[in-house]
Amino acid sequence: MIITNTEQLVCQSVIGEITSPQGGINPYRINPDGHSDVYPGVGGITYNLRIGDLAGEKFGDHVEPAVSISNFTQIQGQPGPNRALNQFSCVGNLARVVSGDAKGETGRVTGKHGGIEHVLVDFSPEVLERLTIGDKIQIKAFGCGLNLPDFPGIKVLNLDPALLAAIPLKKLKNGRLEVPVTHTVPAKIMGSGIGASHSHSGDYDIQMFDAVIVKEYGLEDLRLGDFVAILDADATYGRIYKTGGVVIGIVAHASCVLAGHGPGVMIAMSSKDGLLAPKISAKANLTTYFAKMPKI
Repeated sequence: MIITNTEQLVCQSVIGEITSPQGGINPYRINPDGHSDVYPGVGGITYNLRIGDLAGEKFGDHVEPAVSISNFTQIQGQPGPNRALNQFSCVGNLARVVSGDAKGETGRVTGKHGGIEHVLVDFSPEVLERLTIGDKIQIKAFGCGLNLPDFPGIKVLNLDPALLAAIPLKKLKNGRLEVPVTHTVPAKIMGSGIGASHSHSGDYDIQMFDAVIVKEYGLEDLRLGDFVAILDADATYGRIYKTGGVVIGIVAHASCVLAGHGPGVMIAMSSKDGLLAPKISAKANLTTYFAKMPKI
């Protein structure tokens, strides 16, 4: 059994509302080959893309699965409430609709998207049909500060303790922690989001433009909600290249056409000293682990 400090953690409410998709004056997006087109993007209620679906299948750019929320309240001219929503929400947290026709329905947080600063929430298809842009969703934010006392060299971020408990982690004889992942990813293809000063919100993207690397690592079948291991990286504080380091992340949003971008990975664990031992498992997806968590 993996020991945690769950009893020391604060459980606190944060709130956001369902955002609208946005369009630009110039709607075209240009890919690295020079081709331009108009693509659906971030925000809104996405009815036909959820965790478990392929990250690169849809015609879109940075599309977020299911429901995207943000808090537009400004305090002293600062977006403090949205920062709190993004920094304190953790994947697996309970999310409850508190306004509109679907009031009272519940879902779970599935990820965070930097830049636009959205928190992503999954609901059943029946609930998605009843939701409306502008509906408010309150989250029981629980997990900030979660750690593993037996593994001081591993940083845990953005995970609900109940989700962590649902993952079949294994302590190895060499002192490393074995973590199931669907894929490994070389740090050399990580793009937008690298260099951020912290990993408590946002994500960074897997660039999918090099066909040789994509084939070598089997990235064609990446799915939303997949746990992946980024090799030679560290995100304990900021996101950096670090020889021997290992980052475990969750694929939060779908693929992108813009240079430097791709499926976004939200940080879940990091060890600059390589104390995380990835083990390939096709089941290492949020859909698997949510099914093991207490019913909502």
